[in-house]
Amino acid sequence: CGYEINSTQGSRVTKELDEEFGKFRNRPLGEICYLIIDATYLKVRHNGSVIDMAILLAYGVTPEGQREVLGASASLSEAEVHWREFLSGLQKRGMRGVRLIVSDDHAGLKRARKAVFPSVAWQRCQFHLAQNAQSYAPKKSMRGEIAETMRGIFNSSTLEIAQEMKNRAIKEYEKKAPEFSKWLEENIDEGLTVYQIPKEHRKQLRTSNGIERVNREIKRRTRVAVLFPNTESALRLVTGIIIEIHEEWVTGRRYL
Repeated sequence: CGYEINSTQGSRVTKELDEEFGKFRNRPLGEICYLIIDATYLKVRHNGSVIDMAILLAYGVTPEGQREVLGASASLSEAEVHWREFLSGLQKRGMRGVRLIVSDDHAGLKRARKAVFPSVAWQRCQFHLAQNAQSYAPKKSMRGEIAETMRGIFNSSTLEIAQEMKNRAIKEYEKKAPEFSKWLEENIDEGLTVYQIPKEHRKQLRTSNGIERVNREIKRRTRVAVLFPNTESALRLVTGIIIEIHEEWVTGRRYL
């Protein structure tokens, strides 16, 4: 824009920006009814090589039905320790009243969630469950049939009907798709927890698609960077993006 700055000025501005962004990521929280968490990955240079860095994200729905971006964390691992620190951080900042956690079955997340929120119900993302189910089809031509079966279970009007359809499907596929039948019996109930919440809230909370859209925006906006020189620079840009999304949400119409 016709202006020049030297490295000292750049460092000073970056420091001020980091302080403001840190305040957002560590601000006090209040009552959150529903917690949605996910991870995305950005490429970062580390010890002379390029590796994938995990960005953990969380947003919540308040008792008034408004969405808020709660926080973000960057680490070179998506392991249990990172998830546990991230979830504990939300708790230490005052988050309370969580009735349901929605996420995919990320590595390390399940153990961390049980350690930090042992009594909170968990809804496994139905979209990802349905995708996983198709990988158990014994032949390609059966994927559409299995997808339709999963859709029928998840679209059931009550938990009783969903359980009935699940049991019917387990028996139906015992011989023609035994691996799918076994997987269905072991995993499907994790996607039916959403029936514990009010009916008018289920559609928005049966998947983690809301936070997936945040991830897509982060990917779109960070594509120009391609490769980050360090963890701090990646977290800085991600924080700027989620602050924009947060402000749009809290000033927009109610989510629920």
